[in-house]
Parts: sequence; structure tokens; C-alpha cells
Amino acid sequence: MLYWLTALSDGGDFFNLFRYITFRAGGAFFTALIFGFFFGRPLINVLRRRQGKGQPIRDDGPETHFAKAGTPTMGGLLILSALLTATLLWARLDNGFVWIVLLVTFSFGLIGFVDDFAKVSKQSTAGLSGRVRLLLGFLISGLAAYCAALLHPEALQYRLALPVFKDTLINLGFLFVPFAMIVIVGSANAVNLTDGLDGLAIMPVMIAAGALGVIAYAVGRTDFTEYLDVHYVPGTGEILVFCAALFGGGLGFLWYNAPPAAVFMGDTGSLALGGALGAVAVATKHEIVLAIIGGLFVVEALSVIIQVLYFKATGKRVFLMAPIHHHFEKKGWAEPQIVIRFWIIALILAMIGLATLKVR
Repeated sequence: MLYWLTALSDGGDFFNLFRYITFRAGGAFFTALIFGFFFGRPLINVLRRRQGKGQPIRDDGPETHFAKAGTPTMGGLLILSALLTATLLWARLDNGFVWIVLLVTFSFGLIGFVDDFAKVSKQSTAGLSGRVRLLLGFLISGLAAYCAALLHPEALQYRLALPVFKDTLINLGFLFVPFAMIVIVGSANAVNLTDGLDGLAIMPVMIAAGALGVIAYAVGRTDFTEYLDVHYVPGTGEILVFCAALFGGGLGFLWYNAPPAAVFMGDTGSLALGGALGAVAVATKHEIVLAIIGGLFVVEALSVIIQVLYFKATGKRVFLMAPIHHHFEKKGWAEPQIVIRFWIIALILAMIGLATLKVR
């Protein structure tokens, strides 16, 4: 919205700053951060009054989690409100990619909100049917993937770019949309599975968003893509504003989600943020790199899949409890120890993912 202030510029004044994506990304970051600090406590108070007993705690979960009973959920509303406000204020609203990532983020957030509401109102961990969640997720991601493909330059449409191999493109044809759907839905559910300890999911999401924001900015500039030998995707640079807003909103939320958490993000936040990462990866043609940057989420999801399949086949468990962060809890690791070590792993993986921009 503020981009239109450039119409008042003569080319050398303050209003000219709004032409620069980096300036507007900084503005989006601070807007979302301040929004989170300002509205965080009032929102938590409202959620606590409305929810009463807060998020239901699993009976079969780690014993230490019973002390968290009464903590309100749906804290993702704070992140999403900050993200929406900052993005609409600072991003170019004539950019199709911005609307695609917003569509995915808030549609998945709505699915998560319905799921959280069902859990809180029924005081049950069941929530919305898994099949319904997947069906809605695939419908939303299918629309987003198709729209993204239409915005991609013709040489990249319906093609999969491989990291490291600079000239390699795999033509998926009609399979591109289903592939992109799996990327977005898989990312959303992987983040959802990771959100099991105070502060565990939000920091890796912020790290991944920061890395993807850098990638979006790089692939949206011809000078950068020529130097790095990556595929140029015009218009994606504007996604940096969205990613900066996500980082700022996430930081504002972490202030209240740090151990011991005053609020949980719930599925409202985890599904939305995971979907956002997947949508950004599809828009920038870096779907494979997302698996590296978001490797922590991949491991969390794989631990659940392995546990379920192995138990069905043998009646035994590979992990003491899945997702894998609960396995380490059962082994006696303190919660802050698990969270900080997982943050470190997420940062290392993000750096490796960014390195693929130059290793070609």
C-alpha cells in the first residue's frame, strides 16, 4: 500500500525509498514486530477468558506437559494479524505472488482455527477430521500452484528446478500441480508436527522464512540471477516483504511463547506458517531447497511416518515417542535443551540451503 507513495516522488526525496524492496521489507519487519509486542498480551488475555481450560493436553504425552494445562492456544492469530497488517501495508499489492502466498497462509490458518476451536470447545485432542484437513489443504494448494505456474515465465512453467545443477529443469507437465500440492500440504503438516514444545516451531519457521526471503529477492533480480546462475523468476522479489513480516510477527509471538509459554500458536499458526513456507518455495522454484532449509520439519514428519509404519508391521516402536522431539524428552533431555539444539540444527540447514545458490 505504501508503495504508491512513490507517485509523490521526484526521484530524489524520501518517498523514493518506497521503491526499494529492501526498505519496505525492513518496514514490514518492524511493523509486524511492534504489532506483536503491542497486541500480544491483550490477545492472550482474551484467549484465556474465552477458552477457560485452554488447549487439551494429550494423556499419552510426556508427563512434564501436564503442568502446561490451562495455557491458551490459537496464538497463531497474533502472528497472522501482524503478518497481514505488515504485508498489506508495505508490499506491492499488484504483485500476483504476494496474493498467492497470502491466500495459502490465511486459508491454512482458517483450517487450523477451525481445528483449534473444535479441540477447545470439546476439550478433546481430536479436532477436525484429518481427511477433511487434507482435502481442504490440497484444494487450496492446487489453486495456488496453478496460479503460480501461470505467473512463472514460459521457460519455467510446470518445470522443477534442481539445486546445484544450474541448467537442469525437469518438465513435470501436468504433474507439476500435484507435486506442488504435496510440497505445500507436506510443509504445513510438517510444521504442525514440530509444534510440540514451547518455542520449538516458531524459531525454525522464522529461520526458514528468512532464508526463503533471501532466495526470493535473489531470483527476482536479473543481476543476481546472472551472477549466481539461478533461474530468474520476475516478481518474486516482492515476497521478501512477506517473509520479513513473517519474521517480525514470529519474533513478536516468540516473546510470549518462550518457555514457559504464555500461549501456544496452535494449528491456527502452525498450519498457516508451514503452508506459507511451501507456497514461497513453489513461487520461487525452490521446492527441493525447501527440503534442505526446512530439514528439521522433514525429520519431524519422517519420525512420525517411520513410527507408524514400523509399529503396524512389527508391533514395536523405533522411537520412545514420536514426533522425535518427544523421543528426546523421554530420554531425559530438558525441554529448553531440546528447543535450543533444534534451533541450532535449523540454522545450520538454512545456511546449507542458501549455499545451493552459489554452489553450481
